[in-house]
Amino acid sequence: MVLHADGYVENFIAKEKGLEAPSTKKTYKAEEVKVSSFYRFEGESDPGDNAIVYAIETVDGIKGMLVDSYGGPYANRKVSQFITEVEDISKKEPHT
Repeated sequence: MVLHADGYVENFIAKEKGLEAPSTKKTYKAEEVKVSSFYRFEGESDPGDNAIVYAIETVDGIKGMLVDSYGGPYANRKVSQFITEVEDISKKEPHT
């Protein structure tokens, strides 16, 4: 995968208090991360097979991925809530 080759090697986990980097056990708040890009994957026959991969960068330089299901019953509430917070923050930031 291109993300891995570009240094996105951490497999982030959405927790109640933020986004955890398992390799360091550090937890990041929404204002401490940026979604660099995302990729959607759709199942051919089952809408429950849809997934999204977020490319995440932290303020201290850790790059990784956050994976979630979407459009079905398997979506992780913590992931979608965290991504919404990140998106809300980026909408408020001035663009240069």
